[in-house]
Amino acid sequence: MKLNLYQKTAITTVIATIILIFIGGLVRASGAGLGCPDWPQCFGMWIPPTNVADLPAQYDASLFNPVHTWLEYVNRLVGVLIGLFITATFVISFRYRKSDPVVTVASGAAFVLVLFQGWLGGQVVRSGLSAGMITLHMILAMIILTTLLYASFRAMNSRIKIQLSASQRKTLLGVSIAVLVLTLIQMVMGTQIREAVDVAKNVMELPRSEWVDSVGTLYPIHRSFSWLVVVPAGLMLYYNRKYKVGSLLRRLGWAVAFLILLQIVAGVILDRFGMPGFAQVIHLTGVALLICAEILYILVVRFSKKGSVS
Repeated sequence: MKLNLYQKTAITTVIATIILIFIGGLVRASGAGLGCPDWPQCFGMWIPPTNVADLPAQYDASLFNPVHTWLEYVNRLVGVLIGLFITATFVISFRYRKSDPVVTVASGAAFVLVLFQGWLGGQVVRSGLSAGMITLHMILAMIILTTLLYASFRAMNSRIKIQLSASQRKTLLGVSIAVLVLTLIQMVMGTQIREAVDVAKNVMELPRSEWVDSVGTLYPIHRSFSWLVVVPAGLMLYYNRKYKVGSLLRRLGWAVAFLILLQIVAGVILDRFGMPGFAQVIHLTGVALLICAEILYILVVRFSKKGSVS
């Protein structure tokens, strides 16, 4: 399948944004968010030091952790790279301004959002890693990701060959939108739990094994709510089989089911084993991939051809 320049650039940008979310998860799970205590420089330098002896005199040497510093620095570099990718995506999208202006508008929206995200990143550091600011920063990254995903799909939807009847499309849209809405509700509750965990960690200074216990009643609600997501996901797989949909929808359906299962497993590990960092990264990156898979499923159904299933 040969792709044009815009399609290649947009898809690359989507993948790079997912990688950035993964790196952001590593930063948060490892506590490296203040590995660079200033913005946009790092310890007053454009390339941070590797040794405490190289720190500028005005910085407290006790704040320096080379692993944390370079992890946060790489996070920033990838963020800048994605900013360049999104800028290129927006510029190249003008080829669609007449044939499908929605592609250009969505690409432009991603460009504006990433500029705001860059500013917000600085505010996160200046706030001393305020839990609310971190959550806003992560949610905005998800919005940028889904905006790019939509623009990429719009530029390629003519390649979709799946045929669905009106009733089949209505049913599949219903169950897939239900999965997405429930996932988003679950994600919002997760961000609130994460903020409570940050308070337990940074303000109350509780040991890692006690972070979950400090959250209160929201955590068991969040844990039980996950089973509500499973039900429409199971229906999605059922209707995929019943309607004998094409391989693309089948694969997306199984991807959604697998990622939901992965989220549940990661949640159990977080609960039972004292919030280990690797499970936090899996949980965060997994929800980004899950939302992408759900949105792609919805878009494929929405842009399917009218008729019977082929």
